[in-house]
Amino acid sequence: MTNTLKARKFAWFRPQDFAWLLFVVILIATAPEPNYNALILLPLIGGFQILEPRFKLFSSSRGQIASIALKLILSYLLIGWSHAAASYYSSIFLIPVVSAATIFELSGVIIVTAIACLSYFSFLLPVFIDYQKYQDNPEQFGILVNFMSLQAAFYVIVASLVYEQAKAKREEIKRTEEAAAQLAESNRSLRRAEASLRRSERLAALGQLTAGLAHELRNPLGTIRASAEMLTKPAAQARPEIMSEMAEFIRSEVDRINSLVTSFLNFARPLQIRPVIADLKPVIDDVLREANGLAEKAGVSLQAEASEEDLSFTFDPDLLRLALSNLVQNAIQASAPGKVIKIRTLGENTHVKIDVEDSGKGIEPQHLESIFNPFFTTKPQGTGLGLAIVSKIVDEHGGRIAVQSEIGQGTTFEMILPREQHT
Repeated sequence: MTNTLKARKFAWFRPQDFAWLLFVVILIATAPEPNYNALILLPLIGGFQILEPRFKLFSSSRGQIASIALKLILSYLLIGWSHAAASYYSSIFLIPVVSAATIFELSGVIIVTAIACLSYFSFLLPVFIDYQKYQDNPEQFGILVNFMSLQAAFYVIVASLVYEQAKAKREEIKRTEEAAAQLAESNRSLRRAEASLRRSERLAALGQLTAGLAHELRNPLGTIRASAEMLTKPAAQARPEIMSEMAEFIRSEVDRINSLVTSFLNFARPLQIRPVIADLKPVIDDVLREANGLAEKAGVSLQAEASEEDLSFTFDPDLLRLALSNLVQNAIQASAPGKVIKIRTLGENTHVKIDVEDSGKGIEPQHLESIFNPFFTTKPQGTGLGLAIVSKIVDEHGGRIAVQSEIGQGTTFEMILPREQHT
């Protein structure tokens, strides 16, 4: 049997069901005399108590009224068929009384309790009792009336106590629901405030990015303008080598602007992460293959060290390929000829680690906290957006990125990504 089937089985059979079965068995076993009517009605009463919560019919207001009425009828029949006023089962009226006290308001509890008491005293009618038997022994009749009065008082006391307890419980549940509703509203207000704060932060960040982009564009635009002005001068036009040099300056600066704008757009646009279950190894192979030409030109070698653990997890292959490509390109630019760049992967239970290690000159300690900021760079031709994009991609995956660097020894960037994406 599966765990689901076991759970359903236990959900169907409740501890109180066993209590009702035990109650019926004890009443039958301790009956003072055989009574076939009681043997039929007692299992009916117990069975109805067990089955009632399992039918939605009895969860509505009308269903609850019908349930209480049926319990009153079954209790009345049981007492009537077992010596009526002197019945051994006279306390059975407590079942509908207690049920009413747990679900009805005060007026409903009073009505049901009154019906139970009147129903019980109806057994004093001549149709149920032989008054000639008590003419010679009026004290016996008085004892019977006193017993019935005590039972009726017991109905009232139990109904009152159970109603007060149920009322307190309902009020507690109501207070809990109100508190939960207030908490939910507070959470909604907090989320709205957080969304407003994020919008403000995005606008502020956009302002900073725009200012940074304008600053970065000013230098190449100045070079292009100076080169263009030089091309208009007759002295330059008479010398083809100068014109060729100026044209090369313009082309180079246009390429630089294009790279800067592309990086800016990659960073500024919202990332549309599309996570799928994929293997990390092909992504690393693609990055190494694309960076191989740049590595050969720089005289460095690329080396992948994959662990034997499963590297399949949920991520966006395109975005992670972009992040790894940026880190590998930075490592190539930072490494001297003859050095080795290592890409190590490690699969853990809940996370996957990716390290990109170079043997370059390292990062100055005062710069470590700023390297992921947009437009921060120590490279003469750098845009300062590569690592910012990497950090953004890692954040979108719910992961984190760390850097360890030592001057003269090299730098290691560590990306830690969760195996599952929570949307």
